[in-house]
Amino acid sequence: MSFFGSLLSRITGRGSSDAAPGTPAAQALADAATAGTALEGVDVAGILSDMAGKSGQQLNWQASIVDLMKLVGMDSSLANREALAKELGYSGPLGGSAEMNTWLHKTVMAKIAANGGKLPAGMA
Repeated sequence: MSFFGSLLSRITGRGSSDAAPGTPAAQALADAATAGTALEGVDVAGILSDMAGKSGQQLNWQASIVDLMKLVGMDSSLANREALAKELGYSGPLGGSAEMNTWLHKTVMAKIAANGGKLPAGMA
């Protein structure tokens, strides 16, 4: 499954968050994300805020890609953030720069909104 597909899966609870690439659950979510229907009408901000409240950690998912990935249980390592950046078409220098991380967060939020997810105005 793509990194973005895995992120969507972990937000919605659809499919297995640990689904191996090529499995039916992983493919179904990836297909839905590609078609732009994976999050139609889903209050993503509400889900993430609820998850943050229950996490016991102070995670600023609204502004930080690292915190967003941690919140949904993804490995937020540099290697995974670089892979996500490549997947989403980042053309700047890799290496975990603030520029890359900011671009990643903004792009992920925009893709969530493009897939029908509800986010606060200005976040997507």
